[in-house]
Amino acid sequence: MRLEATDLSVEELRLRDEVRAFLAQRLPAGSYDIGLGFAAASDPAFSADLGSQGWLGMALPREYGGGGRTAVERLIVVEELLAVGAPVGWHWVADRQSGPNIAANGTEEQKRHFLPRISSGEFSFAIGMSEPDAGSDLASVRTKAVQVDGGWMLNGTKIWTSGAAEATHLLGLFRTSEDRYRGLTQLIVDRNAEGLIASPIPFIDGTRHFCEVSFEDVFVPDSMRLGEVGAGWGQNTAELVLERGGVDRWMSVMPVLQHWAENLYGAVPGWAQAELGSVTARCWGFHGLSLSIARAVDRGESPTVEAALAKEMATRFEQECIEIVLRHFGRTPELTSSDPYESLLARAVLTGPAFTIRGGTTEILRNIIAKALVQP
Repeated sequence: MRLEATDLSVEELRLRDEVRAFLAQRLPAGSYDIGLGFAAASDPAFSADLGSQGWLGMALPREYGGGGRTAVERLIVVEELLAVGAPVGWHWVADRQSGPNIAANGTEEQKRHFLPRISSGEFSFAIGMSEPDAGSDLASVRTKAVQVDGGWMLNGTKIWTSGAAEATHLLGLFRTSEDRYRGLTQLIVDRNAEGLIASPIPFIDGTRHFCEVSFEDVFVPDSMRLGEVGAGWGQNTAELVLERGGVDRWMSVMPVLQHWAENLYGAVPGWAQAELGSVTARCWGFHGLSLSIARAVDRGESPTVEAALAKEMATRFEQECIEIVLRHFGRTPELTSSDPYESLLARAVLTGPAFTIRGGTTEILRNIIAKALVQP
């Protein structure tokens, strides 16, 4: 496991300032619903504006409409978006992982069709991984893709598929043979395909972002198979590095923390300010951890274990932050409050327990880390 200390260059700091200035103008206070990290609202118009700035598909190849920039540069943009709770829901999955996955494993036709539209904010993706009976054991997925003339016939169910009710496409992991790991293949499915039904699941905070997706004789042409038959497990594992190691795993509650910090000094005793100091120090630590992982990606490495470590620590930290702010708030926050920050805190209290589940449970991540540490 390698985590090298690093910092932003002068050019990277200039990009950060540019993004901050854009967001201050594009998202003035009171003009949007502040969100909790990547679970924020979906706003296709805002995503299109980011695309026009060149801030979607940043790490995708230029010849396919991407920015040809680095993982670190994308991290800088994402960090600023999450800091203000921007409405990133429409483009999030496509920009973070579906686009890079297609760039790495797609055919020439797939790259030319999907990547420019991801980079412009036109296409939105959902991830078809979890299933009702699979739990955290992704290799036990059972939704089948049976080869037929010209393509594949899908039957089965996915669950907890974020954004599936509105996304234009779903990139799913399907069972193509009985081999536990080599029997999995990724397919790109049109959201409007006949036989595909996405049913929103009401969450505890009233949102309906999660979905159950059922496939009943859904036909997918073979041209929408991503990578080789049976290569899905390895592709999916590489994709999870992008999902687990980024700043989104410790910045979900950043708008809540920012508001708390701005209203803390002079109003509470020194012990509370000491907690603020501890939170601030750990935020800087996680920033450095995510930055180090992004540098590794830019070097062509696949820091799977480092990303698992970041996710395991960072999501527990997010839950701690909710507890700290709630304790200082002094009462139960109201979800329907006219104060957007009280409402946001209430949403964090309700949804925070899921932080250590989504993207891989804490127990699964610790197994990944432990196995890596004991290897010679």
